Amino acid sequence: MAEKFSFKEGACVNKPHLFCGMNYELWCIRMKFFVESIDKKIRIIITNSYLMPISEIVSLESEHLDCVAMNIIVSALDSN
Repeated sequence: MAEKFSFKEGACVNKPHLFCGMNYELWCIRMKFFVESIDKKIRIIITNSYLMPISEIVSLESEHLDCVAMNIIVSALDSN
């Protein structure tokens, strides 16, 4: 008999795994791999605080990665 997971979505490479309040440890591992598959810099932004870049070119890249990180996090949470 298959184990019932608390995730509403199956494994998907295009969207983050939905967290519904249960099995945080498994969700966290799955999100780590999902985020790293997009860009390892995004995981650094998520796990560390945002640092103000010193040059404009780096600033634009950092702002973009910060927006991507926030989109991933918000997309991975259900309405509860």
